[in-house]
Amino acid sequence: MTHPTSNSDASLDHPALLSAAESRLPQMLEDIERAISIETPSSDLEAVARGAQDFAAFVTERLGATPETVTVDGVTHLRLRFGSGPAKVVLVNHQDTVWPHGTLERIPFSHEDGVVRGPGSFDMLTGAVMSVHATAMLIEQGGPEAVDGLSIVVTGDEEVGSHTGAPLLREEAAQARAAFVMEAAAGEGGALKIARKGTSMYTIVLHGRASHAGLDPEKGVNAGLEMSHQMLAVAGLANPDQGTTVTPTVFSGGTTTNTVPALARFDVDVRAKTQDELQRVDDAIRALRPVLDGATIEVQGGINRPPMERSMAESLFDRAAALSEAIGIEPPQGVEVGGASDGNYTAGDGIPTLDGLGAVGDGAHAEHEHALSSYIASRTALLAALIADQLG
Repeated sequence: MTHPTSNSDASLDHPALLSAAESRLPQMLEDIERAISIETPSSDLEAVARGAQDFAAFVTERLGATPETVTVDGVTHLRLRFGSGPAKVVLVNHQDTVWPHGTLERIPFSHEDGVVRGPGSFDMLTGAVMSVHATAMLIEQGGPEAVDGLSIVVTGDEEVGSHTGAPLLREEAAQARAAFVMEAAAGEGGALKIARKGTSMYTIVLHGRASHAGLDPEKGVNAGLEMSHQMLAVAGLANPDQGTTVTPTVFSGGTTTNTVPALARFDVDVRAKTQDELQRVDDAIRALRPVLDGATIEVQGGINRPPMERSMAESLFDRAAALSEAIGIEPPQGVEVGGASDGNYTAGDGIPTLDGLGAVGDGAHAEHEHALSSYIASRTALLAALIADQLG
């Protein structure tokens, strides 16, 4: 599949985009507060549905069009496509967060000294609101036909692996020229993300045999000891030279202090720059063999997201730099990062993908999560220019 790298619309008034975005900033801040003020932890499907319902209402108010609600296995997603044909440009968003109920009581929305705080302010409700306002700006300047071919997707399970959101997104982006991911930017300068590692997630379950630890420990098969052997083996699959990390994380096992444990388990987080490396680790994990006689190994999970390789972002990043100059803003830098996003799916399917177009700030999944309001208008203007460029 070939994709054009530049479709610049000569009729678009690029300098006017920045002033239009700046005039919208107060409204955008109100809309960000609105989104943050509805807690949407991924694990609470009813909460995610409430957040999606309100976000859909917000989209209708700003764009005069109502998103389609798509519910898959209880998870609520939104999709809004302009025009009758397949999507040419897809804006990739999610509105679920990692924060549990009650976080708003400790960290309510605030905007002080140019810093926006609140659960999801950085990851990624600010970016989701920006995607709607960038679309509204294009409609204001060029009418509804200016966004013909644009699709806005807002998923509800990104933070827990996008198991139901990914198929919807991949279907929507299958014929797209570009996917713009509204995840937060990287670093203080707001660098765009031009490559992401792919990810795998595993749970390794060790089965042994219980026995009394004092009376007859020799009759047992210690699943905890087997786990220690396997954790070392799995950690040894990392390849620093290739940038591949293989990290045992959560682990558990045993029942009482005087019982040889019959069951133990540990989770594994894998990150790699290439699909070949993900596959190498996957093959090795599935080939694990027990060290202790009588123990058995069960492998759950697998490759989750393909890598977003640099080649899939370079042409769009070049356009972002050129359009930044046309708008009158500082061109962004580009960086490679270890974390994954839904952009991994679109890039893995061969769709040119540019990530990190959302909030500039810091603290994803951390107590100090925040977005800097001074960047919101300029980044919204850049997004609008990129959309028009690829729809052209």
